[in-house]
Amino acid sequence: MGKIQCAIIGSGNIGTDLMIKVMRTSQHLAMGAMVGIDPASDGLARATRLGVPATHEGVEGLRALPNYGEIRIVFDATSAAAHLRNNEILQRDGKKVIDLTPAAIGPFTIPVINGEANLDAPNVNMVTCGGQATIPIVHAVRRASQRVVWGEIVASIASKSAGPGTRANIDEFTETTSRAICALGGAEKGKAVIVLNPAEPPLIMRDTVFTLSQGGEPQSIERSILDMVAQVQSYVPGYRLKQKPQFEVIGDNAPLRIPGVGYASGLKTTVFLEVEGAAHYLPAYAGNLDIMTSAALVTADRWAVRQLEREAA
Repeated sequence: MGKIQCAIIGSGNIGTDLMIKVMRTSQHLAMGAMVGIDPASDGLARATRLGVPATHEGVEGLRALPNYGEIRIVFDATSAAAHLRNNEILQRDGKKVIDLTPAAIGPFTIPVINGEANLDAPNVNMVTCGGQATIPIVHAVRRASQRVVWGEIVASIASKSAGPGTRANIDEFTETTSRAICALGGAEKGKAVIVLNPAEPPLIMRDTVFTLSQGGEPQSIERSILDMVAQVQSYVPGYRLKQKPQFEVIGDNAPLRIPGVGYASGLKTTVFLEVEGAAHYLPAYAGNLDIMTSAALVTADRWAVRQLEREAA
């Protein structure tokens, strides 16, 4: 089985990490181009050293490359605002687009929840790094319960791992992740918080998930969570629980006040996660890069396999 050429738009931290992953680990994709807007960016310099065609002229520079016609899939690792224009151009040219920004034009996609469902969509959205790490846990609680009234996540990442694109997307991060907590996690209401931790030395990515559910038992919820963690580890080996899930019964005599819901009782579940990166580009503390780029690569590889099999049939 051959390989399909891909391009990456965005030569910052996420794009550069993804480029290295494609070159080192992908069985079905080959790097066709690295695209940026800063001619002095490290990502473009690395691409050139690795023999990958590179341009600092954005999507128009990509379209001008001699091999553009052979590139069939494009990862966009820029910003939500830039993705709107990039996607419009790429769709006109018939490219498959994997969106690593919070623009959320295409359907939300998390490999362990709905990885196969959206493969044929022209644009798929990878939610956010915090969403990739935490929404599988919300989903795990939901599938072991009758109802998840509330889902809340707090993603803490090292400030050094957040490049200009990530910082430009803070508002979109909270909005997109909150929506996906409901759409994919199954919670009726959701909230997302991101913390850029300036500590030195940089701290590894940490995530906290809170849910309030009804109609489920702690034992079955814990089994569901452990199973989900194992599934995520299949493509992000550094994904792990920091301790066993914590449970607290919220009785009708002391219900919680849920924004947009009112007072509710049930079972409160708290899950503490850690995501250690594979250190393909930034050091291992940047688990936020690793889980985002790994999820995008898994999705793209699955699409590539489907295309290659269809063409071989």
